[in-house]
Amino acid sequence: MSASTTPSSRPAVTEREAREVAEAAREQHWRKPSFAKELFLGRFRLDLIHPHALPDDEAVQRGEEFLAKLRDFVETKVDPALIERDARIPDEVIDGLKELGAFGMKIDTKYGGLGLGQVYYNKALTLAGSASPAIGVLLSAHQSIGVPQPLKLFGTQEQRERFLPRCARTDISAFLLTEPDVGSDPARLATTAVPDGDDYVLDGVKLWTTNGVVADLLVVMARVPKSEGHRGGITAFVVETNAPGVTVENRNAFMGLRGIENGVTRFHQVRVPAANRVGEEGQGLKIALTTLNTGRLSLPASCVAAGKWCLKIAREWSAAREQWGKPVAHHEAVGSKISFIAATTFALEAVTDLASQMADEDRNDIRIEGALAKLYASEMAWTMADELVQIRGGRGFETAESLRARGERGVPAEQLLRDLRINRIFEGSTEIMHLLIAREAVDAHLSVAGDLIDPEKSLGDKARAGANAGVFYAKWLPKLVAGPGQLPASYGEFKHEVDLSGHLRYVERTARKLARSTFYAMSRWQGRMESKQGFLGRIVDIGAELFAMSASCVRAELLRSQGDHGREAYQLADVFCRQARIRVEELFTRLWTNTDDLDRKVVKGVLSGTYEWLERGIVDPSGEGPWIADATPGPSQKENVHRPIR
Repeated sequence: MSASTTPSSRPAVTEREAREVAEAAREQHWRKPSFAKELFLGRFRLDLIHPHALPDDEAVQRGEEFLAKLRDFVETKVDPALIERDARIPDEVIDGLKELGAFGMKIDTKYGGLGLGQVYYNKALTLAGSASPAIGVLLSAHQSIGVPQPLKLFGTQEQRERFLPRCARTDISAFLLTEPDVGSDPARLATTAVPDGDDYVLDGVKLWTTNGVVADLLVVMARVPKSEGHRGGITAFVVETNAPGVTVENRNAFMGLRGIENGVTRFHQVRVPAANRVGEEGQGLKIALTTLNTGRLSLPASCVAAGKWCLKIAREWSAAREQWGKPVAHHEAVGSKISFIAATTFALEAVTDLASQMADEDRNDIRIEGALAKLYASEMAWTMADELVQIRGGRGFETAESLRARGERGVPAEQLLRDLRINRIFEGSTEIMHLLIAREAVDAHLSVAGDLIDPEKSLGDKARAGANAGVFYAKWLPKLVAGPGQLPASYGEFKHEVDLSGHLRYVERTARKLARSTFYAMSRWQGRMESKQGFLGRIVDIGAELFAMSASCVRAELLRSQGDHGREAYQLADVFCRQARIRVEELFTRLWTNTDDLDRKVVKGVLSGTYEWLERGIVDPSGEGPWIADATPGPSQKENVHRPIR
């Protein structure tokens, strides 16, 4: 197969068909309020997040008891340098985590789990991930998107009773959606599940199966052909990894997260009982997206861990290292980086805890909040790690092992940078998250005016949409003119020794400005709006900053009311909000002053070879081979590297 070809079994779909598949999978209705959705519509609903709710006393006691056990375990039984050096979590560590109940943190106690809520689950991931990010990924891939969460949301009682006790104590699970030529475009999914009596027969190849090398149970997304008695469509199945025809063909290696067990899994004529189908045929993508609404919150937890460690190392190193007669922390060029790390760590913890508590309460729809938390945390954590490397200078670029070998403290700053890089790609890349959030952010507009900008709709449909849009905008647009953000006394409960009320007034005013900008863009570009990905990305980034500002102020007030470092929390929230406001203003400027149109012209030139002369004068160290591996269904020709841990 040449580098430019793809397997013939890959479904051929148009751009519109791909959009329709994604649209059918998303939740169509908003049955519960959403703080972030309202924010994008220009309505600052502070009442949805303030006062900050807390877990009940029983949940706190259960969670704190487990955290104490987990802390003792990771401090005494986990050697992060060994995991990095061997690129593997020792079996005895995984066994110890099983005995501790760490694989059943989110599983109900009636199935043998610990029954922790999202708040304490994320605190546990923060703790475990600080010891070794690979352990954090192992636990979160198993519970956040692996078998337990889809069964909790969509499984039958019989499926829960059969699989959840195993997941709580003995079995490791993985989630298999991505294929060699399919990432965020599931309409082209090629793995098939053909009905055959009481079974389905699976054929296909899955790529980047986190936990897949050691997993006992898999959640597999496969396409069921439409036939008599079968509606067909992408469908979810629980598959036993030891079933005949399942082969783990490769354990993948990456620039970071060296200890994760990520592989390539091939299915050849694998028989899966119909009783193992999760949900109905055609519900697979909806199950995946719904699972990710809360599943994505595990990534912010790991980012919080990174921020806390960056702050600790920056503080200790910058106080010890002297330059030109004083500690480097007292030089403004370094001090500004430390301030950024401290303020941003506070904000990320505020966002993660708030979104997690909202998930536990289940009073709000958090599909946008969860996505914003993942997007924002992954980007900001990477920046914090990069700043830590810069603060450490040459020692930041040097490996911990090399530092130890020459007699210095082995600080794995460069490893953190490598480990965090994947978070901007995991579970929806930053670019995909921008589009996903933007789609939800403009949902209210598309609901009333979507037919107006759809070229395939009839004149009658457009006329009805125009009438509906007129009614909606007649009520909505006047509310974007003025609000509490223009009243000096608004949000006075956030005014103490440090005044945060001004930041909340800014959020309220800016939310209205953001909504006006979105409306103007839709009026200007109409059906072309979906192609303006640069604009949409900036709109989403502004919303993310406003969400983080809101969460920071609410958290600071919570800590003040509890007498828990309230003054310091207010200081950190104030600094963060001031830094965020600068970023927001820059993003607003870039909404309309940018090089998007010129960039598109350059891209066309690059792809057509116009600038190929610019590539001369180098050699390409890449190896030979196709850009995308052949994933044609068939029996495996490779050794099975599946390594169950028992």
